[in-house]
Amino acid sequence: MTKPKRKRISLALQGGGALGAYTWGALDRLLEDERIEIAAISGSSAGAMCAVVVADGFEEGGAEGARKQLRQFWEGVAKAGESNPYRRTPMMAFLNAFKPGWAQESYLALWADVATRIASPYDFNPLNVNPLKEVLEELVDFERVRKCKHIELFIGATNVETGRVRIFSNEELTADHVMASACLPQLFHAVEIDGEPYWDGGFTGNPALFPLFDVKATRDIVIVQINPVEREGAPHTSVEITARVNEITFNNSLLSELRAIDFVARLMDESRLPEGRYRKMLIHNLSETQALTPLGLGVDLNTDLSFFNTLFDTGRGAAERWLGEHFDALGQRSTVDLAAMFHDAPKGGEAKPLR
Repeated sequence: MTKPKRKRISLALQGGGALGAYTWGALDRLLEDERIEIAAISGSSAGAMCAVVVADGFEEGGAEGARKQLRQFWEGVAKAGESNPYRRTPMMAFLNAFKPGWAQESYLALWADVATRIASPYDFNPLNVNPLKEVLEELVDFERVRKCKHIELFIGATNVETGRVRIFSNEELTADHVMASACLPQLFHAVEIDGEPYWDGGFTGNPALFPLFDVKATRDIVIVQINPVEREGAPHTSVEITARVNEITFNNSLLSELRAIDFVARLMDESRLPEGRYRKMLIHNLSETQALTPLGLGVDLNTDLSFFNTLFDTGRGAAERWLGEHFDALGQRSTVDLAAMFHDAPKGGEAKPLR
């Protein structure tokens, strides 16, 4: 008996610091599913790191190799982050159980927020120490990534001088390209590539969807979103305000691209575009950001392994449910209702707006 043909998908992986461990869990479940083949990945920041780790692991050992590599990466990040001031200590966990406002672990984030407003990383981190780069270089064989034929990679970084996103693909990738994609300017020096400075790709493409339009193997783009679009109430503390501003900023580019996709799709439905020149992309959102919202604001720098494992379980569970509900839609229709997002006109059916 012949196996059914695998469904090919492109993945769009958002950045969001420690919340990228949710993406790890989602990827783990997708890689486990033999009905799916990952054709391409676009990623920024933490999404970029997951992308290169998957490509390297897959090239060496297939889907199981990619799953193993992802676990090693996130465990390595937790190990490297043991000296991280945002790490959740036993005392912080005890105090947080009682939830008094002054005892929340975000007070460390408050200290860092104030510090980074007073001094730049060129002052407090003159040697530009970044343990993440060491983790990446120890684990990932970038020569193998550059030669990877199974998965197309599109890594986004923001050109500081032009303010535009630049996309790096497999054949040019090094650790520096990935670190450029994950360079938060409040914490690290801009990463120079070919003499030009780059910051976090999330500012201009989180992640960039347009490179996936030309992936011939599939029209399906599955977004793994880790920054909530909607959040009830206005934040009051300095840390929460900054974190919410970052959420909104890091979602803007994604929403802009989705609006453009919706516009083209409507023109195609109305036969107002020439046939053959445009493709109707099928958009899916694997994420359940309502599960991330209760974690609160300002948790994206927490590198505790137990926190990563919780996010892993959450992401894996979300992928399990998404596959159960939407696998049959792959190759057939979108499961994100873009009309509801931008026009307040739900079309019914299975499609849902991004949250």
